[in-house]
Amino acid sequence: MTERQLGKSGLRVSAEGLGCMGMSEFYDPKQMDDAESIRVIHAYLDAGGNFLDTADMYGVGRNEVLVGKAIRDRRGAVVLATKFGNVRGPSGEFLGVRGDPQYVRDCCEASLKRLGVDAIDLYYQHRVDPKTPIEDTVGAMADLVKAGKVRYLGLSEAAPATIRRAAKAHPIAALQTEFSLWSREPEEAILPTVRELGIGFVAYSPLGRGFLTGQFRSVDDLPPDDYRRNAPRFQGDNFRKNLQLVEKVGEIARARGCSPSQLALAWVLAQGEDIVPIPGTKRLKYLEENLGALDVSLTADDLAQVDAILPAGAASGDRYHAQALKAIDQ
Repeated sequence: MTERQLGKSGLRVSAEGLGCMGMSEFYDPKQMDDAESIRVIHAYLDAGGNFLDTADMYGVGRNEVLVGKAIRDRRGAVVLATKFGNVRGPSGEFLGVRGDPQYVRDCCEASLKRLGVDAIDLYYQHRVDPKTPIEDTVGAMADLVKAGKVRYLGLSEAAPATIRRAAKAHPIAALQTEFSLWSREPEEAILPTVRELGIGFVAYSPLGRGFLTGQFRSVDDLPPDDYRRNAPRFQGDNFRKNLQLVEKVGEIARARGCSPSQLALAWVLAQGEDIVPIPGTKRLKYLEENLGALDVSLTADDLAQVDAILPAGAASGDRYHAQALKAIDQ
């Protein structure tokens, strides 16, 4: 698998990462299978991938334990990314966002223990804490680098001004933000900012939480307890309007001889060598399909056709519900 460098940091990762969140929570939670998820992680690594993405909040720590178990005998082949900042209670309740220095230190120690590793390769602040100056948060993260517990620092869903302040406190290797054919907001200000500062861009949900795969025909295709039922783009008229857009993208994919998901991932990959998508899956067949996107080369005409169907702002509905939206772009 080819690699890409995250900005000017020197950190090189696979051109396509593997998001592990859905293995432990949110998407069809009753179908979670740790053994199958580990097989998926191993298959990804065997295919030449090295970039695994998790967070302390996924499954309230369970996902880090799962990833740690999967890489126990393969640590040297993995660039391991995890995150802190979203506070959850023991029953999974969301309790807000924290970025104060003591919390940063405590979270890192807990993640290291769950993952079973001595150091985290890329440590993100998952959401920015508006109550704590970003300089204080990044300062505490920088101390972890000095202590050898973390190699590189990252931010997630941070606003341009925050990114600039953070980069002055310590080099930032990567910014992780949602980016896909139907979430193109970063094009306006985020991507220009990180490119100016030499920061890599990691695109999460590059398949629009599965919508861009074309596998959903109605909201009833989602399990009753699936997190996406609460997402505005999966509801009511928004679903129907977005489905029409996805069907048109599917027509282009068929003409190119690839699947809709491969086209969507190839589009993200084509937006710049500094962008690394991290599609998530817990099924081997979808992993294989996603990796196939690396072999899809889109022409300028292909990109123009896609852009005509899904220009920035074309998706119907917000990408998060109202409460979650308060925590992004801080």
